[in-house]
Amino acid sequence: MGELREVALVKNGHHFVFRYTEGEEEAMIRVLMDTAGRTDLGFDWFDAAVLSRQVNERLLRRLDT
Repeated sequence: MGELREVALVKNGHHFVFRYTEGEEEAMIRVLMDTAGRTDLGFDWFDAAVLSRQVNERLLRRLDT
């Protein structure tokens, strides 16, 4: 089983924290996209893109080693 990973964002006084297990990056990105589609949270598509990039960069670093 992979290590637990976390991406986080603070925006307008709200803390958005998403945790996922290594190897579950694709599922995490789907969660980010689903969350961006909600209008009640203040988490938008740009926020999802920023955190998705972080997830992808970590994955690429892990694959390079």
